[in-house]
Order: sequence, then C-alpha cells, then structure tokens
Amino acid sequence: MSASVTLSPVSARRPLSASAALGSSRAVQSLGGAVVRRVSRGGPALLLGGAILLWGANWPVMKLGLNHASPLWFSALRFALGAACLFGWQALRGEIRRPRRADLPVLASIGLLQMMLFTALGALAMTHLPAGRSAILSYTTPIWVVPAAVLIFGERIEGRRWAGIGLAGLGVLVLFNPHAIDWRNGEIVAAHAMLLAASAAWAACILHLRYGGAVSSAVQLAPWQMLLAAAVLLPLAAAIEGPFTGDGSAAFWACLVFVGPLATAFAFCAVNAASRRLPASAMSTAMLAVPVTGLAIATATLGEAPGPDLILGAGAIILGIAVSAMPSRGGRG
Repeated sequence: MSASVTLSPVSARRPLSASAALGSSRAVQSLGGAVVRRVSRGGPALLLGGAILLWGANWPVMKLGLNHASPLWFSALRFALGAACLFGWQALRGEIRRPRRADLPVLASIGLLQMMLFTALGALAMTHLPAGRSAILSYTTPIWVVPAAVLIFGERIEGRRWAGIGLAGLGVLVLFNPHAIDWRNGEIVAAHAMLLAASAAWAACILHLRYGGAVSSAVQLAPWQMLLAAAVLLPLAAAIEGPFTGDGSAAFWACLVFVGPLATAFAFCAVNAASRRLPASAMSTAMLAVPVTGLAIATATLGEAPGPDLILGAGAIILGIAVSAMPSRGGRG
C-alpha cells in the first residue's frame, strides 16, 4: 500500500522552515549550475556551427555581390569592413596591440596569402563559375599540404592520409574532366586554375602556422591581417578595375555587410574561440561542412543545379579530406 498525504489549507499556507528554504535554494543553485555548464559546453559547438553556416553561405552571397561590384573592389571592401569591426571591438575592450617583430612573417602570410590572394582569386573565379563549384574546389588544401609537408619539411605521413589525398585528387580530376568543363574556353579553365591556386595559397599558410607560428594570439593579429589585405587590394583594384565599381544599391550593401562584419570578422573570432575548447580533429572534420553548406545554399537560393560530375567530384573530395583529417592512431595530428 502507498500512503498519501493531504495538506490542509492552513499547512499549505504555512511558511517554509529555514532548513527547507536552504534546501530549496541549493536545489535551484544546483539546477542553475547544471544549465550554465551545459550551455558552456555547448557554446563552442554553437560558435563553430554558426561560423560554418556563415562561411558556407559566404560563397553564394559573394556570387550575388559580384552582380553589384567588380571582384577586387568587393574583396577589398570586405576586408576593410572586417578590419574596422575587429579594431572597434578590440578598442572597446582596450585590447588593441601592435604586432611584434616576431609576428610579422605570420601577419604577412595570412594577410597576403590566405586572406588577400585566396579571396581575390575566389572572387575572380566566381565571375565565370557557379558558387557551389567554387566552394568545393577552394577547399582542396590537403592536396597541397600533405605532399609539401613530406617533401619540404620531411614529415612522415600515414598511408591512410595518402589514400585520402588520392581520393581528393580523384575528385578534382572528375571536376576537370572534358565532359565537366569546356577546355576550349580559356576563361573557364583559368577560373578553375584560380581556385586551385587559391587552395594552394591557403595550404602555404597552414604549413607556415604549423612550422612557424607567431607570438601574439590569432585574434590580436586578425584585424592587422585584414588591414594588410585591404591595403593591398584597394590600390590593386583601382589599378586593374579602375574607379570604384560598387553600384551603391541596397543589395550591394547587404552583401557587403554579410561578407565583411559577419562572414569575416565574427566568423573568424567564433572559430578561434571554438578551437580553444574543441579537439583539433573535431575542428578539421567539422570544417568539411563549409563547402557542402556553400553548395547546398547555392543550389537552394541561386538555382545552381549540380550535375553528376559535381556530385561525384565533391563527394570524393569531401571524403578524401575527411580521411586525411582523422587523428592518427598514436593520438597525434
């Protein structure tokens, strides 16, 4: 039998005793602490997920933006706005720091290669290619990183990673086959080559960071790197593309606000914050979602219909990079 207890109206209104109140307070604090810990644990994953979504959407948004400005001017303004946002944020927190002498090589390589060259080549290529295809080809960095790590730095690579690189390379060949692109069209071929060159530039930065490094943190250097990219792109755009080409429309500013403050400044800080709490293997694997997201959003919003070559090639590239990004059995890499 179970006993039931019925409270009288008087006892129901009776104040809690001190011990009961203390117990209730502790229970609330314990529950609140559990919620805070759960949110804290999920915070890095949310930041990384948001950055992946922004970087994936960045490709179709850039494609739209190129309808309102030429590629070099659009890229220059992207980094100018990104730098302004990060400098403003650091100024409010009193955290603006001048780069140290030891930071200059990394500042130059990321600012000029990963930011300026990668973005400019990607934008130029997208004047001739769909956004989804551009996103996939630009993320083929392991094809360059692994062989360079072996040939230049003498790094020992597991057979599994070589298999992953071979699979990704096969995906690139699928995208370059004569049935996928018109090899008689020089502009189309050049655009594909630009995307591979962009991925090679990014690979050079990855190797520099792995075997070099900087004294200051990535967040401290980011606005200076963006400023350097903008400082080079602005005169380059003026020299090659002439006077400012932005049409000043609402769509132009909307695209620029997305790719500058959001996809450049915020996404960079979000990934940096997430990388401090998440395993490197999880980060590298999660980043594979960026080109997939870009392809999916471009298909849904721009009406880009991926053909069999893009589906097969993208699948091979993503799978190959995933195999290469898996941690080694010894726990390294």
